[in-house]
Amino acid sequence: MRSLMNPNNSGGRPPVVRRRTRLVTVFAAVTTLVAGLTVTAAATATAGAAAPAAASSQGYSSQGHGHAAGNVKDACAAAKPGYARCFAEIRTDVHGGTGVRGPAAAGRFGAAATALPPGLGPADLHSAYNLPTTGGANQTVAIVDAGDDPTAEADLAVYRTTYGLPACTTANGCFSKVNERGAATPLPADQGWGVEEALDLDMVSAACPQCHILLVEADTASGDDLGASVNAAVALGANEVSNSYGGTEGNGVAADAPDYTHPGVAIVASSGDSGYGIPNAPAVYSSVIAVGGTSLAKASNTRGWSETAWTGASAGCSAWVDKPAWQTDPNCPGRMVADVSADADPNTGPAIYVTDAPDLEGLPSGWNIVGGTSASSPFIAGVIALAGNPQKFPNASAFYAPAALSGLNDVVGGNDIEGVDCGGDYQCNAVVGYDGPTGLGTPNGLSSF
Repeated sequence: MRSLMNPNNSGGRPPVVRRRTRLVTVFAAVTTLVAGLTVTAAATATAGAAAPAAASSQGYSSQGHGHAAGNVKDACAAAKPGYARCFAEIRTDVHGGTGVRGPAAAGRFGAAATALPPGLGPADLHSAYNLPTTGGANQTVAIVDAGDDPTAEADLAVYRTTYGLPACTTANGCFSKVNERGAATPLPADQGWGVEEALDLDMVSAACPQCHILLVEADTASGDDLGASVNAAVALGANEVSNSYGGTEGNGVAADAPDYTHPGVAIVASSGDSGYGIPNAPAVYSSVIAVGGTSLAKASNTRGWSETAWTGASAGCSAWVDKPAWQTDPNCPGRMVADVSADADPNTGPAIYVTDAPDLEGLPSGWNIVGGTSASSPFIAGVIALAGNPQKFPNASAFYAPAALSGLNDVVGGNDIEGVDCGGDYQCNAVVGYDGPTGLGTPNGLSSF
């Protein structure tokens, strides 16, 4: 069976010479991490320590479990070989109760419910990224996830009511939920991705309140099922497709690239949540807009907000995917991840409503704060939809045009070093201009979209 993932991420490219044959070596992961760089011996030793101990010939790896610790946990369990893991991360120390909150709750649910839940809401994100509140009414944003979230539509209604967003339901034609074959029934079994699905729905809603939303639920988190779901979303008319999952690239990763190549439709994917290292597919594909992550906070500056690279945002230089002509960063001979970014830090993350109790694994049902690049990918997909120009994005090349830079906030400061260090390079440090953790930056209005 064709697989998107390689359980041990074998293979890679030498630091300078472009690789044309697929060799399976134990040492190749080291060259992937330091491709094109001049690094210190200590950094190289760190990379060596991170290299896998065995080889495989499958497509990409389910390793790279997130950095979550302390007050944050991964919302999805580690994936078995041949399967993807979702990149949502949920706070364990914050809970905002259940039911509608804010002004919509006044007179209906008691005084305690009139405060908005903790975490960023749509108005915060529109303020931070200088976005209009209208647009995208003719756009359908698809989100691809594994398994059914039986409370998805009901939870979405609570979120949208709380923040004063227009209703998005099956009845009014705004919301649709289908399986990977594009049919409303039968829906797949729950795969433990309920938090991820709620996050995706809420982030698209936050970015583009007038957009239609299509939730495509794969039978499982296998590469075949997720790829089939992307194809189903496009066949059903999606203009943008967000994918908040992945696994580290490896030999054979290119086999699934066609599932994520749909000119005329913007395909967006999370970079991952494991910091600098081996890049994740599907974000690494040249036809995909790879979305990194930032830490976003209110500030007393002209913008009113400040951003730095989120330490968990995955970034890396591909050993298997050729560098596209439109990407010209100097020290990576292959495809470099990411392209753009948005808030992903769970500690500065959005409020999310989720009541899929089994998938919460003991955490309270209702209002939670959830982050990871699983938040930034659907948000960027929603921003593209808000602008209404998905045809601009058969890939991320439009963001690299000089004229696009004025429409992006260049994120400077912070890094995504969680083990492997890139030796001070832009690949793992947020610097002026392009860098790995945040790409070319975050939205500043819609002119670049």
